[in-house]
Amino acid sequence: MKNWLRKNPQVRTIRVAAADLNGQARGKRVPSRFADKVVEDGTRFPMSVLNLDIRGEDIHDSPLVYETGDRDGVLKPTERGFMPMPWLDAPTALLPIWMFHEDGRPFAGDPRHALHAVLERYRLRGLTPVCAVELEFFLIDDSGRTLQVPPSPRSGKRRVAGEILSLRALDQFDVFFTDLYDACEEMDIPADTAISEAGLGQFEINLMHGDDAMRAADDAWLFKMLVKGMARKHGFAASFMAKPYEDYAGSGLHMHFSVLDQNGKNIFDNGSDDGTDVLRHAVAGCLKAMPGSALVFAPHANSFDRMVPGSHAPTGISWAYENRTAAIRVPSGNPAARRIEHRVAGGDVNPYLLLTAVLGAALNGIEDADLPPAPITGNAYAAELPQIPGDWKSAIDVFESDRQVKRIFHPELIQNFVLTKRQELAYMEELTPAEQTALYLDTV
Repeated sequence: MKNWLRKNPQVRTIRVAAADLNGQARGKRVPSRFADKVVEDGTRFPMSVLNLDIRGEDIHDSPLVYETGDRDGVLKPTERGFMPMPWLDAPTALLPIWMFHEDGRPFAGDPRHALHAVLERYRLRGLTPVCAVELEFFLIDDSGRTLQVPPSPRSGKRRVAGEILSLRALDQFDVFFTDLYDACEEMDIPADTAISEAGLGQFEINLMHGDDAMRAADDAWLFKMLVKGMARKHGFAASFMAKPYEDYAGSGLHMHFSVLDQNGKNIFDNGSDDGTDVLRHAVAGCLKAMPGSALVFAPHANSFDRMVPGSHAPTGISWAYENRTAAIRVPSGNPAARRIEHRVAGGDVNPYLLLTAVLGAALNGIEDADLPPAPITGNAYAAELPQIPGDWKSAIDVFESDRQVKRIFHPELIQNFVLTKRQELAYMEELTPAEQTALYLDTV
């Protein structure tokens, strides 16, 4: 890590940052001449900082604040090391960190440690998840009283409708996307295909799959930070909020995964389109945990505006082969790449919690050898299906009590997340839709 700064003497300051439960980067600015100390000793800030609400304020009844004297945690660099922050004007480096207790124990309220714990369960069974994510986001002109798509830097014109898979829509913002891909190269984020999506000024970029699920979550977290920063550098906003426009589909964060055994074989592949029994066990686990995990997939007030029938967001608990109306989709294609696509989450999620919830649920199903109901065919919105919790309060309540969630997440994280969401629920009910949008636009 020290060598990176030696090779980049132009960097004058660094940022050390960890993800809180809402996926917000919390940390410090440090002059680069003191960076060695951070690398060797870590840094410190209160444990409660990883349990702030979406406004960045303390959770009033959190045991991490007054009950324990608001004590510090020790934050150490992750294996990612330093990387540039191309959206800032001055040369700056980011050092991702995660939190530990004074005695070296992981802090259970850190979402990155939650994912690490699930991955350790896989490792002990000789299994390795292979993960990839697809992230949808909107480019937005928020300079006026109402949100609208930014004018094209090429033509000065604004899109008036969603243009699905339109090259013209991509080319209108070619300078932005070129700079974004260059920045991904600098940060070693594996950005792959970009498309225009169904919403007004909406796009999707896929991140390449890999057999390091922690790195996949890191990449998604860093990518969201990068996209928002680069958009501001270009004079407009980028937002991953679930549904910024009432009349257009919202943004999802779809996750694909398969699982390798110790010999590197995909345990979902049996050479056929159907896949193995283990694939169906994993599907069953995901379906069983879906009601309790809804708060992870839809963590904000605006999240539930996206989850309505006919909006390209699942509302029923179901699975299917090659069917995008289902919550769980098994894509077609080469059997060696047989995988599960989890389609429920919005773009506003914390990527660490998302991967924890999905991979943890799949492993629950594999361990229990559960079998799912028959896969659906046709339009899932028209079928009689058990439903994902449809409102924020219900999702909070089910997350707190669900047995599958308790198998996946540490009790301390469950308590912290529930307290956070109940505090947000209380004050969000007092905000107008415009005020909610103003809050979520840049944060999530």
